[in-house]
Amino acid sequence: MLFGEGTPPAKRWLKEGESLLYQGQVEEIVLEIRQAAEQQSDVEVDLLAEARYFENHKHHMNYMEMREEGWVIGSGMVESAGKQFKARFCGPGMRWSRTGAENLLPIPNTILSRRFPQRWEVIHNTPRN
Repeated sequence: MLFGEGTPPAKRWLKEGESLLYQGQVEEIVLEIRQAAEQQSDVEVDLLAEARYFENHKHHMNYMEMREEGWVIGSGMVESAGKQFKARFCGPGMRWSRTGAENLLPIPNTILSRRFPQRWEVIHNTPRN
């Protein structure tokens, strides 16, 4: 909004903001956006909305702490797993009723989570309708 999407100043600001996020300095970004809003009356409302977004979601943006604990902060792994999961249930010639799919969906998840023996005991001993 301030620099024009894709311009060198916008790219520079984005890179600096990314560094601040990864260092756990969301408040610094909020302050910077609020200061910019004061100077740019034509986009003030939009900028303040962006500042509120960062303020309201800062508890989701503790990236430094997450990385220190070994968490992956990108969405690529989840998106890839979702595609693989869907491919296994939507392959050529596969047709599932909703009930059938709902009964099968927990199985790959249980296997991948390495909790199959515990879950099998629960499933195996659950009374049938």
